[in-house]
Amino acid sequence: MRPSSSRRLLVACAAALGLSFHADNARAEFPDHPIRLVVPFAAGGGTDIVARLVASRMGDRLGQPVVVDNRGGAGGSVGSDLVAKARPDGYTMLMATVSTHGINPALYRTLPFDPIRDFAPVSLLVTVPGVAVVGTGQPFRTAGDLASTIRTRPGTITYGSQGVGGIGHLMGEMFARQAGGQAVHVPYRGAAPAMQDLVAGRIAVVFDTLPGVISQIRAGSVRPLLVASSTRLPALPDVPSAPESGLPGFAAATWNALLAPAGTPPEAVRALNEAAVAALRAPGMTEQLAEMSAEVVGSSPDELNRFMRAELARWAPVVEASGARVE
Repeated sequence: MRPSSSRRLLVACAAALGLSFHADNARAEFPDHPIRLVVPFAAGGGTDIVARLVASRMGDRLGQPVVVDNRGGAGGSVGSDLVAKARPDGYTMLMATVSTHGINPALYRTLPFDPIRDFAPVSLLVTVPGVAVVGTGQPFRTAGDLASTIRTRPGTITYGSQGVGGIGHLMGEMFARQAGGQAVHVPYRGAAPAMQDLVAGRIAVVFDTLPGVISQIRAGSVRPLLVASSTRLPALPDVPSAPESGLPGFAAATWNALLAPAGTPPEAVRALNEAAVAALRAPGMTEQLAEMSAEVVGSSPDELNRFMRAELARWAPVVEASGARVE
């Protein structure tokens, strides 16, 4: 081989090694600037609070700030679509919920994104189970009493929720289906007016997540019948679980999970997952989240993928049976 050819070969090899080193170094340096966490709802709600708690501690772990960006609209679809179409480089995440990736795909006639195909799962963060509560003037002492009335006197029980297509509405539909009867849904513009009518005796029952009813339960103004979970909750140790109440399939919870755009590099997903799990295990986090009745999970990406698929399968027939539909 001629000297000039040898030199060219050495230069080429050095360049290739340099590129390889640069690529490995770039991967090792993720992240090298702030990460955006899109919350698809307004500031101040439960999802926003969880996002800010987790984002702060993820930033400590990653060495770069995780900045919350509230992009509400269309039941969470606006912010979700924004992330689905973002550059898949690990610097944009979504705080997904049961609404955005469990209920909305069946509730909305069309969505601008696919809840599975367009996202890379990062971690399931927390779950917040549902509860059935009745006014203290109601005769029902157990969930079995309520289920029996729904089954034997269909259409006579009224239940309130925060609105059509929300988790409270669909929990009521799920409960009635499993009881083998029908109940009448009364939608309200928010949890507060529904609770007021429950306490006043204008409706029989409210289905909601624990944060929405815990203060009224503790005050004694409403009576909890069951939690929509396979086990009892630490916050309500005397309230039976769904299986204990004879409704083993009655499982309903809101949840928060981190997703990235589909195509995000595996090393970035891995780094984000490790930071999210570490954030949930940080000192004081379990206690802070427990104050919101949120149960810490911290899953792998594969576990979250399976969980979301199961949630889509769980809620689709309930939405269809409810007749709820958003154009």
